[in-house]
Amino acid sequence: MKKQIQQGFTLIELVVVIVILGILAAVALPRFINLSADAANAAAQGVAGSIASGTSINFAARSANNAAATVLNQANVCTSAILGTFVTGVTLVAVAPTSNSQFQIAGTGDCSGTNNTVFCTVTAQNGTAQNATVVCAR
Repeated sequence: MKKQIQQGFTLIELVVVIVILGILAAVALPRFINLSADAANAAAQGVAGSIASGTSINFAARSANNAAATVLNQANVCTSAILGTFVTGVTLVAVAPTSNSQFQIAGTGDCSGTNNTVFCTVTAQNGTAQNATVVCAR
C-alpha cells in the first residue's frame, strides 16, 4: 500500500494568515483614509512654490531691464489677475476653488512701498492655506 503525501495548508495555518492580514489592514487603513487633504495641501504648496519661483525670475528679469518682465508694484499683488501669469496648468481664483485644478489666491501683499517680498496665501479645494512668497519687481 502506497502512502499518500498531503499537499496544501492546514486550516490553522490559513486562519493564522487571515488573522495577520486582518490586523495589518486594521492598522494600515486609517493611514490611507484621509490622504486627500494631504494631497490638496501638497498641491497648494507646489503652486505656492511655483509663484515664488516665477516672481523671483521675474524680479531678476526686471532688474536686468528686460522689457518682457512684469512690474509688480501694486498695492495688492495677491490677485489671480497678477499672479496667474506666473503659474501654468492651474487656475488661480479669488473665491473658494470648485475643482482640483483651481487654487484660491488671497492676501494683501503690498508691493507699492518699500517691501521687497510679500506673502500671499494659496488654498486648494478642501485644503488649508499655504504661504507663497512674492518678490516685488519695480
